[in-house]
Amino acid sequence: MSIKKRSPKIPLIKKTVDSKPFTTWGRAHYVSLITELITISLLFLSPVWVGFLWMSCTHYQCSVVQPVVDLYGASSSINTFIAFITEKLPPVTSTANKIYFGWVAFQVIMYLYWPSKIGTGQQTPAGHVLKYRVNGLRVWIVTHILFIAGSLITGAYSMSTIQQNWGSLMISANILGMLLTTFAYIKGNYFPTHPDDCKHSGSKLYDIFMGVELNPRIGEWFDFKLFFNGRPGIVAWTLINFSFAVAQYEQLGYVTNSMILLNILHATYVLDFFYFEDWYLRTIDIAHDHFGFYLGWVSLSWPMFVVILSIGSVGYYIFRNANNQKDLVRKHDGNVSIWGKPARFIRTKYVTSDGEIHNSILLTSGFWGISRHFNYVGDLLMCFSFGASCGLQFDVIPYYYLVYMTILLVHRIYRDQARCRAKYGVYWDEYCNQVPYKLIPYIF
Repeated sequence: MSIKKRSPKIPLIKKTVDSKPFTTWGRAHYVSLITELITISLLFLSPVWVGFLWMSCTHYQCSVVQPVVDLYGASSSINTFIAFITEKLPPVTSTANKIYFGWVAFQVIMYLYWPSKIGTGQQTPAGHVLKYRVNGLRVWIVTHILFIAGSLITGAYSMSTIQQNWGSLMISANILGMLLTTFAYIKGNYFPTHPDDCKHSGSKLYDIFMGVELNPRIGEWFDFKLFFNGRPGIVAWTLINFSFAVAQYEQLGYVTNSMILLNILHATYVLDFFYFEDWYLRTIDIAHDHFGFYLGWVSLSWPMFVVILSIGSVGYYIFRNANNQKDLVRKHDGNVSIWGKPARFIRTKYVTSDGEIHNSILLTSGFWGISRHFNYVGDLLMCFSFGASCGLQFDVIPYYYLVYMTILLVHRIYRDQARCRAKYGVYWDEYCNQVPYKLIPYIF
């Protein structure tokens, strides 16, 4: 649902505000050859990398060297290579497909029909303001109750069933991901929901990867981006952790404190996401990113448990309070205090492609006066604590999520810089002068 509807054929308008030119803003229109080559690599290697990580942890105690050695040895002939892959990678099973696709269908039904409040997104480059069904926390609670109660009452499945079918569920998720990517590209090109918010880069592969449509929908309420960013994966995140904890209890007779720590840290992040789901509608994920291809058990000493939990808690505090500061300043038009002082900010103007001029605020105090993306520091501290819950010894795989998120967030910082400069013009230059650091003061 969009509050403001208009013809998709309205041309892009270049306009001046306070004698300063404003140009089209949003996702990049054109890409370099290097970006296109990186895109090709990510499109084809991401599923392979996921399979490699599963094989490494399932068959090689999470070694990343030995599977490469064995894979090289098996490449002497095509038959040997196929036999090796067939043996080491998880199979496609009807059980996993039923679980996974049934799970997605259940989440679609809950998203559309479970009681919800209505949230409002941020204005798009074409001037649309969309409405969303916000019921994630309610769905999360009901889903977990049904999963646990269904196992205890009916006995039809074990609560460790996710862990038992994990490899094949991963294959099912990748199948849906590829089908969804293909559908999103076709829809964006031939029957988009808001044609005036679509972006084409000139590279088909880049458009497949980054997405053509900003807010693809079916009907009035089924929003692809909010649903697939937030529901099948994030609702399942805590169920997956819980299932692995149950499997550990079944095998060892107890649950390690590292497993408990990981469940606590992830649950904190997930519950925060759904509790503030209305806020999420105005983040870069929903407001600016287009919809495409692009997203061992140990025991810790109790002092280490406390240290890692503290790091994760500090990260969460920074993440949540930084985002709250920006949201409150915009909600109250700057009439708030931050850290005991009146909020400092820059009043800006920008123009959407329908020619309308709008006002906004760029916050320069609190966490947003430290760096332009200090909330990401909180994100990365939480990511570190997730990996550290597996122990602080050097091992690549537990910290893979930290590496992945660092690359993703740094890339997002550069994309956001280009988008905001195009959107705010001289106001953004003034903001960068007042807040010179992108992420970490004096470093980056």
